[in-house]
Amino acid sequence: MKSNTRLITICILLFLLNSCRQIDVYEKSIPISHHSWKHNYTCNGSFIINDTLAYYNIYIIIRHTDSYKYNNIWLNVGLQSPGDQMNVQKQNLTLSDDANGWYGSGMDDIWEVRKLLNDKPRRFRKNGEYHFSLQNLMRDNPLDGVMSAGLRVEKVVAQ
Repeated sequence: MKSNTRLITICILLFLLNSCRQIDVYEKSIPISHHSWKHNYTCNGSFIINDTLAYYNIYIIIRHTDSYKYNNIWLNVGLQSPGDQMNVQKQNLTLSDDANGWYGSGMDDIWEVRKLLNDKPRRFRKNGEYHFSLQNLMRDNPLDGVMSAGLRVEKVVAQ
């Protein structure tokens, strides 16, 4: 009986120690005025990387309403390392499909989608402040129904 109690106590302590690890996350969403994203409006932000040995997942976050009339969104996604120039790539993010409707999580007529940008976790080569930019490339100007756009950088915790 004593050894069972000791084993259970050790298991509980290990569980508590493991669950107390902090997950490093940066997330910023920039509101779009009147839910109407104009071509000349760029969502900008910055985040700090201190651990260049860690791996990270990078997500684009789009919050939109049911009135958004497309199943995708084209964006210019820019990322700038400390001391470098902005590297911009065109991205097509799928927001819905005909069979399942909107992707992501929704409440009433508001939907939030997090789309993974990197196919596998990546490392940042330099310590310091990184900058990002998101620009709408859709044909409609302004693009109605988009409430906010942003970026999430999440440190991958080794399993």
